[in-house]
Amino acid sequence: MAEICSLADAIARNLNDGETVAMEGFTHLIPFAAAHEVIRQGRKRLRLVRMTPDLIYDQLIGMGVADRLVFSWGGNPGVGSLHRFRDAVENGWPNPLAIEEHSHAAMANAYEAGAANLPFAVLRGYQGVDLQNVNPNIRSVSCPFTGETLAAVPAIRPDVTIIHAQRADRIGNVLIEGIVGVQKQAVLAAKRSIVTVEEVVNELDAPSFNSVILPSWTISAIAIVPGGAYPSYAQGYYRRANGFYKSWDRIARDRVTFTRWMQGNVLEQGPEAFLGHRFDVVEALP
Repeated sequence: MAEICSLADAIARNLNDGETVAMEGFTHLIPFAAAHEVIRQGRKRLRLVRMTPDLIYDQLIGMGVADRLVFSWGGNPGVGSLHRFRDAVENGWPNPLAIEEHSHAAMANAYEAGAANLPFAVLRGYQGVDLQNVNPNIRSVSCPFTGETLAAVPAIRPDVTIIHAQRADRIGNVLIEGIVGVQKQAVLAAKRSIVTVEEVVNELDAPSFNSVILPSWTISAIAIVPGGAYPSYAQGYYRRANGFYKSWDRIARDRVTFTRWMQGNVLEQGPEAFLGHRFDVVEALP
């Protein structure tokens, strides 16, 4: 059952060095505040999993948190490369990073398989491409009924999944609404899960637009972190900070500039810093 606690306690009690962690949220509800807490607590040798690892994983990789990344597409959306990710792969800075690349479809199916407690996922994919030549975890199976050759990938079963959501109720049920991505599957596939939320309310008032409710038995810890998805957005609370994504290209391009920014904005800050981001943006909403 879900425990409502501080973000520091949620990370300390549920995520250990060397574990596999998925931080999901597709453009929307990306758990930046939780990732910053992981960095502050000095986790090492993590195996990161994420569809579209954007700025959140660039920060984690650049701070030496990870030694392996399982992903589908990586970049700063609409801007360009992830410079810390690229530096780790090409130059081993701040430490070498092994990568395992998949398609979006394969990652989504792998999460579904993990949520269903299946050993692998089967899909029609990877036809006419070479990705399977560099990723030994992309294999093929023959359908026992038709003989058709299908792609197979291992199920994703994280030790911990971390997401951000709009609301939780006082008994630990969590509401996500808007663009959902694979958060539901990632939570159900994980051994433990941490959710940061904008607020805790008496009633979740679902159904709402494209809403998903994760029952409290799927959640290990809930931390109230208003603004915790910034610079991504939380539908109904604040918009995406597009300017920050553009600025990140300059910040992350140079090791010294990146390190100074992380020192001042992550290591020397706490989750309360995200509250200011939320209100700055909310006041601009019509």
